[in-house]
Amino acid sequence: MRPRRMDSRLPVLLNFFLFCSCSASPPNFVLLFADDLGFGDLGCYGHPSSITPNLNRLAAEGLRFTDFYCTSPVCSPSRASLLTGRYQTRSGVYPGVLYPGSRGGLPLNETTIAEVLKPLGYATAMIGKWHLGVGANGSYLPTKQGFDHYLGIPYSHDMGPCRNLTCFPPDIKCFGFCDVGSVLVPLMHNEDIKQQPVDFLDLESAYSDFAVDFITSSVKKKQPFFLYYPAHHTHYPQYAGPGAAGRSLRGPFGDALLELDNTIGNLLATLEEMGVINNTLVFFTADNGPELMRMSRGGNAGPLKCGKGTTYEGGMREPAIAYWPGTIKPGVTHELASTLDVLPTIASLAGAKLPPVMLDGVDMTELLVRRGKSKRETMIFYPTSPSEKYGLFALRMGKYKAHFYTHGAEHSATTPDRDCPATAVLTAHDPPLLFDLEADPSENYPLTLEGDPDLQAVLEQIQKAKLEFEASMVFGESQISKGTDPDLAPCCNPQCSPRPSCCRC
Repeated sequence: MRPRRMDSRLPVLLNFFLFCSCSASPPNFVLLFADDLGFGDLGCYGHPSSITPNLNRLAAEGLRFTDFYCTSPVCSPSRASLLTGRYQTRSGVYPGVLYPGSRGGLPLNETTIAEVLKPLGYATAMIGKWHLGVGANGSYLPTKQGFDHYLGIPYSHDMGPCRNLTCFPPDIKCFGFCDVGSVLVPLMHNEDIKQQPVDFLDLESAYSDFAVDFITSSVKKKQPFFLYYPAHHTHYPQYAGPGAAGRSLRGPFGDALLELDNTIGNLLATLEEMGVINNTLVFFTADNGPELMRMSRGGNAGPLKCGKGTTYEGGMREPAIAYWPGTIKPGVTHELASTLDVLPTIASLAGAKLPPVMLDGVDMTELLVRRGKSKRETMIFYPTSPSEKYGLFALRMGKYKAHFYTHGAEHSATTPDRDCPATAVLTAHDPPLLFDLEADPSENYPLTLEGDPDLQAVLEQIQKAKLEFEASMVFGESQISKGTDPDLAPCCNPQCSPRPSCCRC
């Protein structure tokens, strides 16, 4: 008698019934994504003066990761990977980042988390920093990528005329270099510009109100929801409204972090008030490491080496917390995980169909719910400007990480470590630099391979994994290399003159 073929949907359906706490409705998802946040920036990760009571609560009552990675040490590619479960090299969001007038963006044939959930009837909303393109007639905005509602700035908030903007009352000034060729930073609601320039002092309260209304409305409609909140905090230049400005122990960076934490507290309170906290997965992490060139206003990588712009640990290992009362038990995990794994995990928990493309993420359900082993065996480290010529720069397997190339970055200047700033030029390593990240997370002491057959065997495994991965990698057309067009920069009065100074509303 021939065995019956297992229905391909069975694992997904089993996950749905096992991990939804027997609820009549599918789980909700709140995805929090901080900006330029270092491994050592949160109180729950050891910072002595950060005030983050709500994030500390998530960590104490949820699962805190110690070995969680983003896929790029800069913004746009990291965000593309989070939303698609694919390395940025596949989607073409490289090299570097997108700008207000960029011709490219996250390709519309890529499938986001929001688009995975929409066929199941989920309400989807986003607040905050998109940074995956605007395009002609808003063709790359979140509303074109599965989000029903959007309120936010479509790129980095420093990409306006005053790059060194500081917004701390009562002294609101613009210091430093001003690029008169840039449009004023816009606040967009769906596909329309609501305010230009944005009022940074009221921005976070607007985000909080928008998110609270979205959650409340979704629950009243008995509709499952997905809320994505990629915050502008704590990217330089920092800002904070009157509820947080001057109230932290850590200056402008601490104030911005406190304001972000306050918004997270409002979201948690709303989930509790609406009675859905026990049916909601809240996941927090960040896009890349701290911008050390800003010194005390750039963030902190804790014990990790270097920061933003580099493929050292400080550039790509991030704080991460998974919180789901009654489903995820409190604790700490040292298992390997990544932003790539968020889409497959949410799809599994919701009972959604995965996109029919090559995914780089793995399902974390077993790790989150049963504290099992991670399905992730390796982590790939691409530089800010990946290419087929050089391939990946580093690879982690288990506790070992091999650097095939190293390169410093301007973002990581000012530190005493000579490997971090841009003056540390591109260097090939043959044999690669090999580190034991459990014994040496700071990557200070390369292991000596000579005379150690066990380490040589480890390196052979890593090199084999490198070859296999690179053989599977098909580089997508670079969206960022398409260049920029000043006329594509968002302007609330598109026919006005002279641009961009007339773009005000």
